[in-house]
This record gives sequence, structure tokens and C-alpha cells, in this order.
Amino acid sequence: MSGAGTPDFFYREAQRLGYAARSAFKLLQMQKQYKLIKPGSSVLDLGCAPGAWLQVACQSLGPLKNGGVVVGIDLKKVKVPSMHCDSRVKTVCADVMKLPKDEIRAFSPQRKGFSVILSDMCPLVSGITTKDAVLSAELGMQALHLAVRGPALAPSGDEIQKGEHHDDSTSGPDDDGILQPGGHLVIKLLESEDAQGFSRICKPLFRKASWLRPKATRSSSREIYLICQGLRP
Repeated sequence: MSGAGTPDFFYREAQRLGYAARSAFKLLQMQKQYKLIKPGSSVLDLGCAPGAWLQVACQSLGPLKNGGVVVGIDLKKVKVPSMHCDSRVKTVCADVMKLPKDEIRAFSPQRKGFSVILSDMCPLVSGITTKDAVLSAELGMQALHLAVRGPALAPSGDEIQKGEHHDDSTSGPDDDGILQPGGHLVIKLLESEDAQGFSRICKPLFRKASWLRPKATRSSSREIYLICQGLRP
């Protein structure tokens, strides 16, 4: 099968190195290219099961003395992996689509928000391309609205394609974003016209927004990641 060799390599490497899943190499590549997580960073991992990104995030913090924290949230109860993780990592079993921002912010050090937000959330795939793309976009928009100031809502596909987002002048007290100024946001999406609209929304909000299809992505997958660097104040 075309491309089968590469996925097998990452699967074997994950087992050899003690990672919970091959997806660890996706974040490792992001780290190598963009250096998102630094010593002392506070990291929020949305959709953290089975825990591979928790491992890479903790490794990226450096030695325990450097400080930092990694918080993973998932619908499933996720046990912190014993390898590559330490006391700085914790997990929360909850529905990100329903958690108020203030509750998520409370998991951050001094309730000051996170310096890095990683969203590896993925919908239950139906096999219907357009439906799956819309569901993926809704999860991605939730991650974006958790990160930045503005009401948490999921706009229609047309709004996403046009890069429209709602004015936050009527935002309530729970509408302040939980991503710190200068922070970084990673959003997983399924390739579609809807996904392309995200870059038009994010470019004015961040210093830089770019797309990445990690080498560890299966050849049959439509997954792509939007890497947003340096949230503007």
C-alpha cells in the first residue's frame, strides 16, 4: 500500500522510545521547526488522549528545576504516561466545548493563562468529507475562541471561509482569552475550504500563521495543522 512504510516507521519508533502514540513525532517536528515550548512554559493540550503530546510537551520544558506546567484535557480519562512525564503534567477529564474559559484558566499558574495552547482535537469521523470538515472546523474554532478574546461560538462555513469573526465589544467577563500575549496556538484541522479560512482569521491576531503537514501524518489522512505564533497584545 502506498505510503505504508513511513507510518510503520513512526509506529515502531514510538514504541521503541516509549511514546504513547506515533503522534508524538508530529509535535516533535513542530518543536524542531518553531520552538513553541520553552523552559518554564505553561502548556494546555486540548484533546490530549492518549498522552503522546503530554510527553513531548513535558520533555520540551527541560529539567524539573526549569519549572513550567502541562495540562491535558480530554473527553476520555487520560492517565499521565509514566515515561517522559513528571509532576508538572496533569490531566482533566472534561468536554472542552462546555467548559467556561474561567474554569480552564484556573488550571494555569496563578490563573494567568497559558503560553502555549495545543489543539489536537478530532471529531468522530463519519467518512462524509464535508461533514467531517465542518465538525473539525467547529473544534478548531472553539480552540481559537478559548485562546483569544471574544465570545465562544462556532460560525458557519461561509463565515470561516471569509475570515469573519464577531466583534467582542459586548463580551462578558468570561470572554477574555486564556492565551497569554506573545503565546502560541496550534490547531488541527481537516483540509478543506473551511480550514483555509482559519488563516485569514488568525493572521491579524498573531505575528505569524503558517500551515504544516507533519511527516508523521498518515498518507491517507487529511489532517493539517495551523501554527499561530506570537499572539498580539
